[in-house]
Amino acid sequence: MTTSSATASVTVLTGMYAAEAEYLAAGGPGGASFDILAPFFAPDVVLHQADALPYGGTWRGHDGMTRFFLAMGRVWETFDMVEQEFLATGETAVVLTQIRARARATGRELAFPILQTVTVKAGRITEVRPFYWDTRAIADACAPSAPAT
Repeated sequence: MTTSSATASVTVLTGMYAAEAEYLAAGGPGGASFDILAPFFAPDVVLHQADALPYGGTWRGHDGMTRFFLAMGRVWETFDMVEQEFLATGETAVVLTQIRARARATGRELAFPILQTVTVKAGRITEVRPFYWDTRAIADACAPSAPAT
């Protein structure tokens, strides 16, 4: 685990987040092409999301990432990464992101942290594992209330 490989991992991540901002500015899921983000992800990338979330499950490859971003776009009206901290040791990086988001179905606003472990190999992201402090709060904010009977 060299300092140069840790620096390379952080460089890939900062590039990916800049590309993600460009992707969202260009219309995001359903409005912009995933091609903006594709160079940062290995063709066989794996994203693991907590099953309790409305976009939970395992997303594989560029097609899976495209579908994940579409699912996120259906759930969140806004999803802003307010602040990020990076720590990398070789191919493994940890990203702490403070999120401010508004659920599309309910209009509820939330602020919450996400801690992600990210594996970067040969200059591309190969695996992402996000960890949420409170998946229930996120799922509840995104679910419309049941009609009163």
